[in-house]
Amino acid sequence: MKALAVLTLRNEASFLLEWLAHHKAVGFTDFLVLSNNCDDGTDRMLNRLEALGLLTHLRNDGPYDKGGIQFTGLKLASKHKLARNADWILALDIDEFVNIHTGDHTLPALFAALPEASAITLTWRLFGNADQVHYQDTPVTRHFTRAAPVEMTWPWRAAMFKTLYKNDGTYGKIGVHRPRQPDKNRLPASRWFDGEGRELDDQFKTRRIFSNYGRSNYALVQLNHYALGSMEAFVVKADRGRAVHSDQMLDVDYWVERNYNTDEDTSILALTTAFEAELAALHADETLSKLHKKAVAWRQKRFSQLLELEPYRALFGRLLQTPPSRPVPQALANLMIRHAFKSRQPE
Repeated sequence: MKALAVLTLRNEASFLLEWLAHHKAVGFTDFLVLSNNCDDGTDRMLNRLEALGLLTHLRNDGPYDKGGIQFTGLKLASKHKLARNADWILALDIDEFVNIHTGDHTLPALFAALPEASAITLTWRLFGNADQVHYQDTPVTRHFTRAAPVEMTWPWRAAMFKTLYKNDGTYGKIGVHRPRQPDKNRLPASRWFDGEGRELDDQFKTRRIFSNYGRSNYALVQLNHYALGSMEAFVVKADRGRAVHSDQMLDVDYWVERNYNTDEDTSILALTTAFEAELAALHADETLSKLHKKAVAWRQKRFSQLLELEPYRALFGRLLQTPPSRPVPQALANLMIRHAFKSRQPE
């Protein structure tokens, strides 16, 4: 079985070895990584990893179509031979970690639990900042363990998913959250399941990007989403721009909608032995180890540079003053949902 993870990157080399080690331990067999206009050595690290036979690196330096950098990158990925030959495909970001709760916590165990699945929705579990100010060169999966509640109705963003799907010809293109370009003749036979193993209705096959909210979606698998990190790391992330709309600076609104810290979740540590072995093997390569250290130093220097600029200094100051987000009580969440649906109704 060939399981392909597709990743798009810019200036995130300091997180790359952890992400790769984890997803090798999970059971992905192939990695297609697209970089664009990197300043921190991400492209050089990817070139080294490619030379070692650990992934395939594609440059995505432009020009970009109207969908933006990430959409352009995924269009390139869709045409690549790795995508054509994969049995299963999942598009991920560097702050997303597949966390399987069944069997031995690997992809084969997940597929064994859902043998009839054509697609599996991996719902985000948002991991908050937990008042961590300073960036540290430690695995984010170990450093950030406070997360949103298992059941949360609002904001809807907490129920967004990425799709692990069988590459059987039903879909022609890789999408950010879900596969695109469905074949209408193959679509009826496609069977979608959520992270609890419940079969999903037909609307998920063509348009949904949110799981059914207000209930658990994580019994078999979840997608740990470390969207914030430390406050210092977030300022550097803001400089990079949003993943889809790269010309829009991240701000406190992004932070507030993701900074949930009510629950402790260390379930990802179930793969510790395999993860640590994979990470140690990567750092054993002298070139990779040096590139990682340079990327860490670049991130620290870049934060200091950004703090000299008013927009980023203001952002950092606001983060220092912003308390953790609190889940919206059910009655108020229902109010928000009712009006959200009402606003979408035609006049």
